[in-house]
Amino acid sequence: MLVKKLHESGIRAEHAYAAGFASIGLSVITWCTSLRVEKKGEERADRWGIFVGEWAPTFFAIGLALSTYEE
Repeated sequence: MLVKKLHESGIRAEHAYAAGFASIGLSVITWCTSLRVEKKGEERADRWGIFVGEWAPTFFAIGLALSTYEE
């Protein structure tokens, strides 16, 4: 149901895969920024990086679902 709605709204598997790779890059950027700007220590930066990095598997799973739906 959700995959059908995403497909009907114009989102394709390639978009979800691109979002997954972008979230990996954003995770690194978030980690570096938090480490330099917040001055709360490496543990805080690690939490930010991991939080954003957890989005990637979700986007890749949506991409797989859309890819299967598109076949």
